[in-house]
Amino acid sequence: MSVLRTVTTAVFSLALMGVVFSPGAKADQWNQRTVMTFNAPVEIPGVHLRGWAVLPAGTYVFKIVDSQSDRHIVQIFNKDETQCYATILAIPNYRLKATDKTVVTFRERPAGEPEALRAWFYPGKRWGEEFVYLKAKAIQLAKETKTPVLFATVDFPLEVTEPILPATAPVIAQLKQTPIRAIEPTGQEVEIAAVVTPPPAVELQPDTAPTLVAAVLPKTASALPLIALFGLLALGGGLGLRLAQKRIQ
Repeated sequence: MSVLRTVTTAVFSLALMGVVFSPGAKADQWNQRTVMTFNAPVEIPGVHLRGWAVLPAGTYVFKIVDSQSDRHIVQIFNKDETQCYATILAIPNYRLKATDKTVVTFRERPAGEPEALRAWFYPGKRWGEEFVYLKAKAIQLAKETKTPVLFATVDFPLEVTEPILPATAPVIAQLKQTPIRAIEPTGQEVEIAAVVTPPPAVELQPDTAPTLVAAVLPKTASALPLIALFGLLALGGGLGLRLAQKRIQ
């Protein structure tokens, strides 16, 4: 029942938000640049530009600014990419089937409150970005949505004044090192494995051709008998040629 509610919530929220994606959003696969248009306000986690904890309806650009094996740093820019509204810590979350379109999921909130950003899946990828909130907000969201929420166990600076944070910024370095857990609706803390499924170490793509391996027979006997056989064949061939020459003469 909880799984059905989670799926229903994600689909309902996606339809409610009216997210629109740019047709050329798959052009920059190295940083997964994606253009999104929200038709309603969206609450976002992470370090945000002062006054931008909630994104108003509008067009935004999502990009991965830094990635590691177990966590990613996602930034949200304005349409012109001249200002960064948020820098968000995310954990890769695996899905069984990739889609050819961008998928964004939200956490359904009570009436009058903005939907909360949950995850972002890039086209063609089996794994996406599950966003991490500060603990106080994660506890609130878990109770409201009846689903577990990822949270950072150490508080990081919530607001910045810099228009764009570079990958070398101290705040981003802190995000990379912040331990992460999950909070259940009951308030119990659990490991992140209870919420997200990490991508496998080696992921087989649908269009990957199987590897052909040449079979090699074991060397169980000497090659001398084979050499002797070749010698006899050569000798027989030579005698045959001499007989044929005598007949011609």
